[in-house]
Amino acid sequence: MYESESLPDAASLLALLVAGDRLPVVAALVLGDHTIAGIAARAELSTRDVLRVLTRLESAGLTSVDGSAWTLHVDVLREAVSGNRRPSAIDNADPQASPAQAAVLRSFFRAGRLVRVPVQRAKRLVVLDRLARDFEPGVRYSEAEVNQLLLAYNSDYAALRRYLVDEDYLARENGIYWRTGGTVEL
Repeated sequence: MYESESLPDAASLLALLVAGDRLPVVAALVLGDHTIAGIAARAELSTRDVLRVLTRLESAGLTSVDGSAWTLHVDVLREAVSGNRRPSAIDNADPQASPAQAAVLRSFFRAGRLVRVPVQRAKRLVVLDRLARDFEPGVRYSEAEVNQLLLAYNSDYAALRRYLVDEDYLARENGIYWRTGGTVEL
């Protein structure tokens, strides 16, 4: 993961892409393979090696996965080459975030949308903390209002709502929700 809050420059991205067996994986993505099995077959690599490469590229913001379909973010490469990278709203959401937290947010958000919920609990808590900031402490929300706020991030708002309640970021009683945890911006 990168220490700065921005993606690597063009030279760093190029070095990342050509290191080891990453280029055949990127080529497979460009040529239309989006599953690990398809990429492995085209790149002539093991599925384990392909997964290792994809997750490394994901940590740099170059790939993401939705279900079993991996996507190469060519726009990230274009912006790095042009030098005109504009940070998304999520990049600027917390200037006090640690480099590790900022890296997690960059890995799981694209253009302000949550592309997937992290499996690893520590990363999921970083994402949930970010989502919880949309709820004002002391304000009561109907379930429909909670759903609407979470829908802006991901279509599976019910799962996000459940995660927020289960991890004590939100409390619920009789269909009314309120914020009970997370970072509070002053």
